[in-house]
Amino acid sequence: MTLVNPDTIKTALTLRYSQSFKSDLPKLSWKNFNQNMFDNNLSSIENLIQSGFKNAENKLKNKPVISLSAGIDSTLILTLLRKYYPELSVESISISFSDSVDESSQAKKIADKLDVNHNILHIDNFFENLPQAISIIKEPFWDLHWFEVAKKANSLGNILISGDGGDELFGGYTFRYQKFLSIISNKSTISEKINCYLSCHERDWVLDQEDLFGNKINFSWDYIHSILKPYFDNSLSPIDQVFLADYNGKLLFNMSPIYKIFHQHFGIDYFAPLLSSDLIDFAGTIPSNLKYDKETNIGKKPLRKILTDNNMLELTIRKKQGFSVNTQNLWKSSAKSICHHFLDDARITKDGWINKDWIKKYIDKPELEPRIINKFFGILAFEIWYRLFITKDMNANEKLIF
Repeated sequence: MTLVNPDTIKTALTLRYSQSFKSDLPKLSWKNFNQNMFDNNLSSIENLIQSGFKNAENKLKNKPVISLSAGIDSTLILTLLRKYYPELSVESISISFSDSVDESSQAKKIADKLDVNHNILHIDNFFENLPQAISIIKEPFWDLHWFEVAKKANSLGNILISGDGGDELFGGYTFRYQKFLSIISNKSTISEKINCYLSCHERDWVLDQEDLFGNKINFSWDYIHSILKPYFDNSLSPIDQVFLADYNGKLLFNMSPIYKIFHQHFGIDYFAPLLSSDLIDFAGTIPSNLKYDKETNIGKKPLRKILTDNNMLELTIRKKQGFSVNTQNLWKSSAKSICHHFLDDARITKDGWINKDWIKKYIDKPELEPRIINKFFGILAFEIWYRLFITKDMNANEKLIF
């Protein structure tokens, strides 16, 4: 029997991850950031990626498919895959969302240069298959585009490869680092640093977060702080504390387990070279200034160096978006109608999990901040999950077409 876990709902709607997920990746502590062990040989990164390819060599023969977003990480992995296996037949996939920044044309240029057959997956209705995706992962999350990636990859090959982990291990979230470092000080307390960290993830929560929940969820910021405290209550530098929190956040308790569930569902193997145990260990020994330059606000410096050496850096997207939908355009085109349909008579408000007054306060406002739209998407996912697993009055194959 499925039950609502209040802690899962609190974290899903505040941090956009759930510690109830079981990840295959190791959880890191501040002790993993042992920079005294750094061997000052950044070529070790390429060697470790090559070693990962070698270990997966038998699977690579089964027609690999790479998720290619035209960013640093996926371009790096495809570049090295082609470098070490020039005769390998490879497919690549990028996603194009309606009314959003489209990186698929740039991804195709990269694929063409590396002699890879590129596939562009056009997603017109972002939420069309949300009930089916939620029924598979069995948790209330909305940003489940990897469902479409895994489904498409299954039709093209037998192993899906990605550049996942590059942002968390090598300092890719530069817009957050810049803000974080600008608002903390040498005298910042642990609690103040946690608040600064949360302010750099402002699209994951809303200013009136306490008012969002119903009487069945005892929400408090103290609970959220207790989750994040181990990452800031240590002797690491502030930027390394952010690296630690980022790795142990959405990567560990959202992306990694969700992706695995989709891969298993569609019967496809998965390989993320940047997330090998050896590379995770090595990344922790690299001093933060060799990953992220706070003066220029450039991150992933060692990965950029490898791409430069292979004449591929110039083809990557300068301002990385990743596979991301424009939520404001999505809200205006269809998501507002979808939310009205499900939330006007929401089971989660009737049963006391979410505060109906919060929904009524915002849903018909002519203009909404992205963070409030994101919160509506999170509540929508909770409602769909609730109808699938608690009230059981929804079919997983129902399409959200409005």
